[in-house]
Amino acid sequence: MAGGVRRKSPGSPSPVWGKLHTVWQDKHLVLFKTEYTLLVVSLLWFLEIGINVWVIQKVAYTEIDWKAYMDEVEGVINGTYDYTQLKGDTGPLVYPAGFVYIFTALYYITSHGVNIRLGQYLFAAFYLMTLFLVFRIYNRTKKVPPYVFFFVCCASYRIHSIFVLRLFNDPVAMMLLFAAVNLFLDGHWTLGCGIYSLAVSVKMNVLLFAPGLLFLLLSEFGLIRTIPKLSLCAGIQLFLALPFLLENPVGYVSRAFDLGRQFMFKWTVNWRFLPEWLFLNRYFHLVLLAGHLLTLLLFAFRRWKRPGESIFELLKDPGKRRHLAQKNSADQIVLILFTSNFVGMCFSRSLHYQFYVWYFHTLPYLLWSGGVKKLAHLLRVLILGLIELSWNTYPSTNSSSAALHVCHLIILLCLWLAPPLSSAPAQTQEQKAAKDKHH
Repeated sequence: MAGGVRRKSPGSPSPVWGKLHTVWQDKHLVLFKTEYTLLVVSLLWFLEIGINVWVIQKVAYTEIDWKAYMDEVEGVINGTYDYTQLKGDTGPLVYPAGFVYIFTALYYITSHGVNIRLGQYLFAAFYLMTLFLVFRIYNRTKKVPPYVFFFVCCASYRIHSIFVLRLFNDPVAMMLLFAAVNLFLDGHWTLGCGIYSLAVSVKMNVLLFAPGLLFLLLSEFGLIRTIPKLSLCAGIQLFLALPFLLENPVGYVSRAFDLGRQFMFKWTVNWRFLPEWLFLNRYFHLVLLAGHLLTLLLFAFRRWKRPGESIFELLKDPGKRRHLAQKNSADQIVLILFTSNFVGMCFSRSLHYQFYVWYFHTLPYLLWSGGVKKLAHLLRVLILGLIELSWNTYPSTNSSSAALHVCHLIILLCLWLAPPLSSAPAQTQEQKAAKDKHH
């Protein structure tokens, strides 16, 4: 009838049925084709809910730092704002102010830190949120085959342990970091910088991403428009630390951002094969620092910048550069940030077991971004397995430390040999004006 509802012909399948039919036809390729990333990671994420509950219920909790965290924030609750006077069972408070506020909240939620089981479930929620943010990054880039995500979540004993059996502060910092990366991918650079600064305020290892972030900000905005974003990061640090800075500014900075802190040899994962005197030697630390800075500069000048573009062009406003300004692609953003952090891990003075979470979720992306085509899928998975084995060897051995460095070197060389990533399509003047107004 005229004006009536148009009825679907009996033979036309619904879009959902069509999609399911395609998946069924490609069932033998679902774990290998990146277009099925969302399907696979969704199933794994829900599976992880059960795994976390099982781990909490069946595997014994191990006290390492949680009680010390609670003692440290209890000192603040009791009115002590001098950082040099705040300490726990394992030593003085050595984390920035954001850590104090977050773990103060956890202190009250867990009945003054006594309700460990509730704390474990809170950290399970942190784990699931982190995994959601990480999977969202991988779904945006679609670089890694879906079967690899099994190793990103379900197969790692150490990562589950760091989150729900140890309750370290490292996972909280990394959860905020991955939230910032997602914001950068969505084009919300100012908000992303704010969240990034919050991550730094929980633990300063997040500063390993800072060189890559600075490069991206200069690339996107030029020097003049980058300064307000850097000022926001600094302002958040000052605001959070204000009560402690007013009490003892030197004490706060020297404790919360102690770049020269000496690590104990017995806990090292990466330098076990060295004699202890060399591990503790300050000249060795300077060599590592020089190697770290030199490698970052090489990547910035030779791999991160676009071919034919001077590094100094980044200081100019994008509209005034010789080459048409192009928006960084999702791959460029993720690769530069993850590489910046990975270089820092390679040259770290010491890596402790909980530090694994600093780069664990980025390793598949780095491995599948390498420029060595002969590095087959099986070899990449083998490298992931060797890294996992190295971090699960306790205490570390000469062999486990050496294997970790070999794996790091292979990944670093593959990243160096990778071809330059293509940029996103250049923006029209209308898009650029809208973006400038938004930011």
